[in-house]
Amino acid sequence: MEFLSWFIDFVLHLDQHLGQIIQDYGLWTYLILFLIIFSETGLVVAPFLPGDSLLFATGAFAAIGAFHVEQLWLVLCLAAVTGDSTNYWIGRFVGPKVFQSQQSKFFNHRYLDRTHEFYVRHGGKTVIIARFMPIIRTFAPFVAGIGAMRYPRFLSFSMCGTALWISTFVFAGYFFGNIPFVKRNFTFVIFAIILLSILPGIIQYFRVRVARQRTIKSTE
Repeated sequence: MEFLSWFIDFVLHLDQHLGQIIQDYGLWTYLILFLIIFSETGLVVAPFLPGDSLLFATGAFAAIGAFHVEQLWLVLCLAAVTGDSTNYWIGRFVGPKVFQSQQSKFFNHRYLDRTHEFYVRHGGKTVIIARFMPIIRTFAPFVAGIGAMRYPRFLSFSMCGTALWISTFVFAGYFFGNIPFVKRNFTFVIFAIILLSILPGIIQYFRVRVARQRTIKSTE
């Protein structure tokens, strides 16, 4: 419970915590950011890690000289693509066993099923679209590795989606993160980013639920 409270505080006050990390670790912060983004995209057990909000915050710090924005962009892109590829190959080798086990202790089967349904609807574009959807972006490479896509095709979608995702949030933070109103209300901005990030998933969840209810009623 204590960890959960700390984690929520860390996410909602990213500006304060990231500033402290930069002060304490200097250039090593690049490695810390690499590991966070790599884990969020590369490890199916870590979909809870901050993604969109962290990218926005790093962009804001780059605007005041804490990072070189070009180096930051490159490090984050490398982390996301590497994470995607790692997740893909984990899915390729262990994915079928996970899908066969409904009681897995490490994988939320509902998330896997939801991502698989997303692939059915959107095909290869899922890898790009999923970049902007928390949780789905963590499971999309894993599901792709199970058999939805050949690796060269997956990698091309991954690189394209990564460039769009990193650029959108890092440069949004870079250009708007230090506007006085945004700085004064940074917690609310982070909360808004999180809400907007999960909103498509919430909408899709209710759309699927309504569609299933209609199907059930039509068969009665």
